[in-house]
Amino acid sequence: MPYFDNAATSHPKPEITWKAMEHYLKQVGCNPGRGGYAGSIEAGRIVFAARERLKALFNAPSEKQVIFTPNVTYALNFAIKGLLSPGDHVILSSMEHNSVVRPLRFMEKHYGVKLSIVPCDRAGRLDPEDVRRALRENTKLVVLTHASNVTGTILPVAEVAAVLRESEAFFVLDTAQTAGVLDIDFQALGLDFLAFTGHKALYGPPGTGGFVISERAAERLVPFVQGGTGSKSDLGEQPDFLPDKFEAGTANTVGIAGLGAGIQFVTATGLEKIREHEQNLTRLFLAGIEGIPGVRVYGPEQMDERVATVSLTLDGADLGEVAARLDAEYGIMVRSGLHCSPLAHKTIGTFPAGTLRFSFGYFNTEEEVLTAVEALQALAREY
Repeated sequence: MPYFDNAATSHPKPEITWKAMEHYLKQVGCNPGRGGYAGSIEAGRIVFAARERLKALFNAPSEKQVIFTPNVTYALNFAIKGLLSPGDHVILSSMEHNSVVRPLRFMEKHYGVKLSIVPCDRAGRLDPEDVRRALRENTKLVVLTHASNVTGTILPVAEVAAVLRESEAFFVLDTAQTAGVLDIDFQALGLDFLAFTGHKALYGPPGTGGFVISERAAERLVPFVQGGTGSKSDLGEQPDFLPDKFEAGTANTVGIAGLGAGIQFVTATGLEKIREHEQNLTRLFLAGIEGIPGVRVYGPEQMDERVATVSLTLDGADLGEVAARLDAEYGIMVRSGLHCSPLAHKTIGTFPAGTLRFSFGYFNTEEEVLTAVEALQALAREY
């Protein structure tokens, strides 16, 4: 049964992921950093190993600057609510996910934060000069998605980073759609905050994610969760050192074990190989559906400008019905609707109906893609 919803969560996971989780639950099962016995020490090693792999993957300055959270949404909330003060100014693009937009709207409503939404074009592309023009003296944050979960469009992160070197604004990057697919160098880009999720192209389980944070952002960021850390237990306040400053409570060690193994898989396979395979599948799909009457595709035409996510519409068809029929009649799993990104759909002109989204992953095959093409051809003839 072809699964084409990898932009939501990758499936299947590599064997190494669930075996690492099974090993932790069966053989370790203890709380990291909370005891001096062997099981707790081994659990701590598992968490530290995942932290080191993330440091290497993103070229973080230190493994201590890698912080675990339940998902990328929590990470983005940490950045937005922990760095902003009343009256601050924030720049975002018109392709952002609700994980960025909703916490910013909350801060706008309750704390008087000012927002500038920089418009992208109909393919989801952003002009870095528009970011420069939107900068103000009180611009505190620039928050961007690395790639759209609707069109797959890759935003010009390096160019925006160059613009921001002229500013004191913190640069927050949402890598939900790119971590594990594109090479992301935290230090070379000069990022302050890199938010990642574990359950997509890092091939970890749901409930895993986190962020990499710069030293200057770590000093400024106010943690909105406090509690036990297993360190400095004599203090009545949250420790001020990393990673404990931002990691309160019992860690999701079984999830982190799976995430660490997923990153091992990505590293062993190679980002270039993963990217090439996903590009080939996307190219095959786009070539196959080209010319199907009534089908309209959104996003850039060039493969190097997009990740392996394709949104389309079909004239005269209810896209929710099309998605249901693909599942029921062909065993093909896709997602329809707004994909939690209404701003993006307003940008590309598909609001409020949304699109039918196909998002490919490393474990998809050319045969599966051709099956999807044939199914769309058959449904298009009916509609």
